[in-house]
Amino acid sequence: MTAVFTSRFNPGSAESTQRRAALQARLDALRALEERAAAASARSLPQFEKRGQLLPRQRVALLLDAGAPWLPLCTLAGYLQDVKDPEKSVPGGGMVAGIGFVSGVRCMVVASDSGIEAGAIQEKGLDKMLRVQEIALQNKLPFIHLVESAGANLMRYRVEGFVMGGALFRNLARLSAAGLPVITVQHGSGTAGGAYMPGLSDVVIMVRGRSRAFLAGPPLLKAATGEIATEEELGGAEMHTSVSGLGEYLAEDDRQALGMARAVVSQLSQWKRPEALDISKREAIGSGIVEPLYQADELLGLMPAHHREPVDMHEVMARLVDGSELLLFKSGYGAATLCAQAHIGGHAVGLISNNGPIDVAGANKAAHFIQWMCQLGHPIIYLQNTTGYMVGKDSEQAGMIKHGSKMIQAVTNATVPQITIQCGASFGAGNYGMCGRGYAPRFLFSWPGARTAVMGGEQAASTMRQVTEAAMARKGLPVDAELMQKQYDQIVAMFEAQADALVTSGLLLDDGVIDPRDTREVLSFCLQTLHEAQQRTLRPMQFGVARM
Repeated sequence: MTAVFTSRFNPGSAESTQRRAALQARLDALRALEERAAAASARSLPQFEKRGQLLPRQRVALLLDAGAPWLPLCTLAGYLQDVKDPEKSVPGGGMVAGIGFVSGVRCMVVASDSGIEAGAIQEKGLDKMLRVQEIALQNKLPFIHLVESAGANLMRYRVEGFVMGGALFRNLARLSAAGLPVITVQHGSGTAGGAYMPGLSDVVIMVRGRSRAFLAGPPLLKAATGEIATEEELGGAEMHTSVSGLGEYLAEDDRQALGMARAVVSQLSQWKRPEALDISKREAIGSGIVEPLYQADELLGLMPAHHREPVDMHEVMARLVDGSELLLFKSGYGAATLCAQAHIGGHAVGLISNNGPIDVAGANKAAHFIQWMCQLGHPIIYLQNTTGYMVGKDSEQAGMIKHGSKMIQAVTNATVPQITIQCGASFGAGNYGMCGRGYAPRFLFSWPGARTAVMGGEQAASTMRQVTEAAMARKGLPVDAELMQKQYDQIVAMFEAQADALVTSGLLLDDGVIDPRDTREVLSFCLQTLHEAQQRTLRPMQFGVARM
C-alpha cells in the first residue's frame, strides 16, 4: 500500500545552507550564459528596427500563446565550442528552440537567431536542430520554423558539417511524411541549402521586401554563370508567392507574418488539445491533483556538491510527486537502486533513482520494474545519481556484467516513453543503465551540479598513476613523484572540466540545464506532451507534401 514519505531532511541546517549557496551560484552562472546570448542578439535591435523587423525572440514571443507554458531546449548548445574563453563564448547554436503553444496547439518552435552573425549556423547549431527535429518526430509535434539565416559560415567551413547537414532536410521530409505539419515563416534570406527549408515545408509564409530564397545569390550566380540578376528577381517574396509558388502567404511585415502563422495553426483542428487533457485546467477545477508536501525550494539544499557525499533520492522524489506519495517497489532488495510508482501532475509514472552504485540486486530490480511499467503502460522517469555499476571480486563473480546487461537491455527495449533527469553523478555504465543520452530518452535535462563522465576524475587519475608506475617499474626506471603528481593533477583537471553540466549541455548531451525547483513543472509539461502524442492519429504518406 502507498504511504506518505516522512522526510528527515532539515532544510535549515548549515549543510543545507552551504549546498543551497553552491547550487545557487551554479544557477546564476547558467542564467548568465543564457542572458549573454539574448543580450548579444538584442544588440542588433537598431538595425532590425531600421529595417522594420522584429528581433528573433520578439518573433517567438508574438507567435506563442500569451501566458501559456514554454519549454526552451538546448539553450547552452555550442558553449565553449565557438571560442574556448568562458567569458566570450555565446551559447545557443545560433537559434532559439523550444516547445510551446500556438493557437492552442502544442508545437516545436525554432527561430534563427539572426541578431547574431546574421543568423549563420554556429558551432553545434546543426546538432541542436537535428535534436529538436527528433523530439518533434518522437512526440508528434507540428514544426514551426522562423527562418532568417545567412546559412553556413564559409570562413569556418567544415566538409563534415556540409555532409551531415543533409540530415536536417531529410528530417523535414520525415516530419511531413509522418503527417506532422511543417510551417515556415521566411523572415529573411535562405540561400543554397537554406532554400530547401521552405522547399520542404508544407506551408510557407513570406514577408514582402524581406524574404529571400534562392539556390545561388547574385554573387554566386555571376561567378558561376555570368548571369546578372537582383535578389528580388532570383528569390524575392513577391516572385515566390506569385511566380514560383514556393510561398503560400505574403505578409507585409514580421507581425503580419506571425499572425498568418497563428491562423494556419488554428486550422489544425485535429491537433487541438482536449480540455480534458489540459492539466492546468484540471488542477484549477480541483481534479484531485495534489501538490507535494515539501517545498521545491528545498531541492537546492538537498544535493551535495560532491558525488562522494550521500543523499537519499527518496527525498528528491518526495518533492516531485503528487502528495509526496510513493509506492516503493522491492524496497528491501537492491536498496541502493530506488524504484517507485507515483503520480506527477496527475500522470501515473514509474521512477528509478540511485543511492549509490548499482549492484547485482539493483540491476535485476530495475530490469523487473522497467518491464512492469511497460506492462502497465506508464512512462519511466530516471533520476540519475550513480557512480556506475558495482565493481570488485564479489560483484564480478555474482555476474555483474550479465545482470547489468539485463538492465541495459530493459532500458533499450522499453515500450513506454522514458525521461531522464541528471541530478548528480552520471558515471560509467551507470549512465547507460539509467537511460543516458545514448539510449534516446524522450527528454533529458540536467541539474546545474550534475557530473557526467566515464569515471570520477580522481579515480581516473589514480588508475593512470598505477598504470604508469607499473610500466616504469617493469623498465627498471625510478618513479618521479613530482612528475606523477603533475600527471595526476592534469588528469583530474581534464575529467572535471568535461564532466561539468554546463559543458556537457554545450555539447548537446542533454536538452538543457534546468533549475531543480522547476523539475516538477518540467516533468508535468513533458508528461502532458507525451500523453497528447499518444492520443494523436497521424496520416502518414509515402512521401512528404510535394511542392507544386
